[in-house]
Amino acid sequence: MREEGFSRPPLERMMRIHGQLKADDFPNCRKIADELEVSSKTIQRDIDFMRDRLGLPIEYDPLRFGFRYTQEVESFPSIEVSEGEVAALFVAQKALAQYKGTPFERPLRSAFRKIADSLKERVSFSWSDMEEAISFHSAGASVADLALFETVSQGVLQSVELEFEYRKLNSKGYEPRRVRPFHIACLENQWYLFAEDLERKDLRTFALPRMRDVRLTTTQFRRPANFSISKVLSGSFGVFEGGKKHHIRLQFDAFAARLVSERTWHESQRFREAKDGSATLELELGGLEEIQRWILSWGSHVRVLAPEKLIDAVRQEGQAIGRLYRDGLK
Repeated sequence: MREEGFSRPPLERMMRIHGQLKADDFPNCRKIADELEVSSKTIQRDIDFMRDRLGLPIEYDPLRFGFRYTQEVESFPSIEVSEGEVAALFVAQKALAQYKGTPFERPLRSAFRKIADSLKERVSFSWSDMEEAISFHSAGASVADLALFETVSQGVLQSVELEFEYRKLNSKGYEPRRVRPFHIACLENQWYLFAEDLERKDLRTFALPRMRDVRLTTTQFRRPANFSISKVLSGSFGVFEGGKKHHIRLQFDAFAARLVSERTWHESQRFREAKDGSATLELELGGLEEIQRWILSWGSHVRVLAPEKLIDAVRQEGQAIGRLYRDGLK
């Protein structure tokens, strides 16, 4: 018998069952299972779904050893999907365009196309129209190996320890790691693994592109019941949290203030606009490195008011940039 994972899609099986019921062929689970090369239990689940969820009048006829419709059914019921729901699906598909050219592009494109094809006869607008109306563009998309991603995701989903080699940002070489993987997340176009490092006995964050030779072990574990990715990221501006909370105050000029006000940067943010158009942004963060890079991206349009440690870090980086360009002109 064919493996379940390679059998026909459920909708195709149910359409086959529906056709035999309409033709009064009195199909039974064993007969249909043999035809479609699946198990009898799979066919029974399909019939149960058709009867209980789709409301089709199906009953078993013990005299004919098969199922039948107890009243006339003109057509197979369709799943009602609103245009808004389809539009939301399309937006999600377009958002995934950031993975164009990466190993994720083909499987994602295939998955969304299958969903789109199943809906095309139930909506009143064309996908080609939406192609012209909606698009997403994202710079700096992460390039990750699909096989590596699949191994990491298996470790997370199956709660199995992983072994791999990892290169930290400030290191020239790789070092071995053994972890208990809890969660994978895509943050700022980059994939990260959140896992307990068994040697360091602490929760650590690993960027997938800096991992290699990832292997599933045979050791299973139980993920802590109190683990929450929302809590882990609550104190970070991006991915990394330093621990101690910092109260950050930034002053933006009128030009930058308008741009900053148009987006939510962190759940703790408080935005206060002044009469002259400038504004103050306040944040509570557990680390300064990521917010420092973000501040520098605004150039002279922002000034750090607090904390003093962040003021000094931005000042030193600004001086280093000035020296870089000044020395370059010599």
